[in-house]
This record gives sequence, structure tokens and C-alpha cells, in this order.
Amino acid sequence: MYFVGVDLAWAGRNPTGIAVVDADGSLVHIGAARDDADVLAALRPYVQGECLVGFDAPLVVTNPTGQRPAETALNRDFRKFEAGAHPANTSKPEFAGRPRAARLAEALQLDLDPFSDATRRAIEVYPHAATVALFRLSRTLKYKAKPGRSVDQLKSELLRLMGGVEGLAHAPVPLRVIRNADWVSLRRQVSDAHRKCELRRAEDPVDAVVCAYVALYTERCPADVTIYGDVGTGYIVTPSLPGDLDPYRPLIDRRQHVN
Repeated sequence: MYFVGVDLAWAGRNPTGIAVVDADGSLVHIGAARDDADVLAALRPYVQGECLVGFDAPLVVTNPTGQRPAETALNRDFRKFEAGAHPANTSKPEFAGRPRAARLAEALQLDLDPFSDATRRAIEVYPHAATVALFRLSRTLKYKAKPGRSVDQLKSELLRLMGGVEGLAHAPVPLRVIRNADWVSLRRQVSDAHRKCELRRAEDPVDAVVCAYVALYTERCPADVTIYGDVGTGYIVTPSLPGDLDPYRPLIDRRQHVN
């Protein structure tokens, strides 16, 4: 069985990160694609048999304005950790018809119901919320380029995220990335980066690895994930927020993991 992560660009002109983890938790593919044909070509080798694909993009959007119920519920838990989800509604051009993620999932004939017993499924995931829960973050890591954030700050935060991902090798649900040559190369690119655009090219594949891990975690520990929303109005799957997690605790503790 493969667990696939897709950090999907909502517009096809932007890069999409793709990562694949096997049943043993080993990273077997990491890269990027652009248009739908590229994304489908990258995914098809891994979704012919049993698979769970985690899309960081809405699969179901029916509300004409505002937030989906899933976003409202997730934000209630995660906003204080600065991990609230952006609103998706059909008034936005990218969701006026079928969302891109839904079109891709349907092209691959994946079941979109998070409660389904189907062997080939797709779910919507959200890396920011997942990293808060998995790494016990007091705030999300600030590796996304925004005004006022320097290259050094962005690099430091992205390397912290990559370190957290590498630390999952010792988690109850292990993820093994450091033996993957493309991951090692990506880490080197981040370490050597001097421009924001260099970091931007790396963050999508890294986010995709988080998406793939959430898919793996969901399969291995279904009692320890929360599904916000429903298949009718849209949903988001994430590792459950630890009840004792304080937003004012130290930023990250790589020794701990949600059990």
C-alpha cells in the first residue's frame, strides 16, 4: 500500500509538491509537478493498487460564501496555534466548479469518503494543523514567504520542519526519509539557499511529505485523528490536537509525538 501526499497548487501554473511513502513508512518518491497531466503522471504509478492520497486542497466545496463547516470547526481548535484554515467557497473562481483536487481524485477513480472501506481513497489534509499536533508546536513554523520575513528566518524554519519530519523515524508510526537521496538533496538545497525563491521550490515537496505522513498516520491510528466536517459539505483530516498542548509552550519538541 502507498501513502501519497499532494501539496496541490490551487492554480495549475504553480508547482505542486508530491511525495509517496510505502507501507513500511519509507519515503520512495519526492518531487514536484505543474499541470494536471504532470500531477496525474506522477501519481499513477502509486495508485493502481491499495492507496490513500492526502490532498492539501479542498475536495468538496458547496457553500457559496464564507467558510465550510469543516474550516469553522478546525479553526476553533487550531486558530490559537496560528494554524487556522483559509476559507473555501464557490464564489472563488478556483471552486466555482469542481475543485482541482476533486477532479484529479476522480480521474484516478479514488473514493473521497473519509469513512469508506474502499482500498483506494483520497482525503483532504492540512499540513499546518498536522505539524502542530505531531510536533507539539505552540505556533506554526514560519517558513512561508511573507513581508518582513528574511531568507535566514525562512530557511531556519524550513530546516526545523525538515528536522521534525526526520525525527518521525522514532515515532510510534515511523516515517523514514533520510535514506532517500532526493530528500537528502532537498535538505542540502535548503541549507545552501540564499534566495526566497530557492526556499519556495523546496517547501512544496516538504509539505507533500507531511501530507503523505498524515495519510499513513490516518491508516495506522484512525482513533487518533479528527475528521472536521463531512463528505457532504467538505472535511479535513488531521492528527488530533493533544488535549494538554499549550500555545505558550516552547516551539517544538522533536522527542514527542502524538500517541
